[in-house]
Amino acid sequence: MTDFRQPVSEQTVPGIGAGCGAALRQAREAAGMSIEQVASQLRMTVRSVANLEADDWSSLGAPVFVRGQLRSYARLLGVDIEPYIEQTPVAAVAPSTLVSHTHTPGYQRFAEQVGRRAIYVAITAAIAVPVWLGTRDHLGGNQPSVQSLDIPAATVTETTARTAPQRTPLVASIASLPAATQASGALTISFSGDSWVEILGPDNQVLERGLLTAGQQRSYKLGEVGRIKLGNVDAVEVKRAGVAVDLEPFSRANVARFTLSSDGSLAPVAN
Repeated sequence: MTDFRQPVSEQTVPGIGAGCGAALRQAREAAGMSIEQVASQLRMTVRSVANLEADDWSSLGAPVFVRGQLRSYARLLGVDIEPYIEQTPVAAVAPSTLVSHTHTPGYQRFAEQVGRRAIYVAITAAIAVPVWLGTRDHLGGNQPSVQSLDIPAATVTETTARTAPQRTPLVASIASLPAATQASGALTISFSGDSWVEILGPDNQVLERGLLTAGQQRSYKLGEVGRIKLGNVDAVEVKRAGVAVDLEPFSRANVARFTLSSDGSLAPVAN
């Protein structure tokens, strides 16, 4: 069997003490499992499993991903690695500065409001004009006389003039209709612990990318988000239209990846 273990990297991960990988390797060997078997069950590459055992975290991504992968490995083997977590106190990693790309300038909002009002006026006019054309003869008060074959015309005309109901003109209002209210927060993401996130729009533009901390929350409308990547899934809660979403079908090694379509349906992504 090929030995994929690498020399220990100089990189350190905040909150993980040295020797964690060795403990996992010993537990795997005691269980009689190969690195390939572990990688298959964890849905990880053989190289990643070998790097975890060698405490070589340089190619495994952000610290929060490393901790999640180590915990997944430990759960598979039934090993308690929590004594290694937070064993070596290191200064907390400062959250990355998140830059929002969803700000709408004031002039753009004004243009959208004017455009909506113009549409409402056009729709109202399209309704009012045919109604006016259909009733203008009655508005002029020109009522055709009705003659009977059996009753003299003069009598019929006099009776019709006395009993003809007055028709009320139909007037369509052209007042602006209230703007339709869009449902906000179609997708809500809440964090009970640190989690590295990457939120992409439908055209793959970056909406947010960085480390979010406990207590933070993000909400997105339908059609605003295309692809989502969440680390440390155990500390993340996702709700769609107020209903909690099970992230297990979209998760691999404690990292969830899924897409959000314009109709609100979620689908996993391959990578």
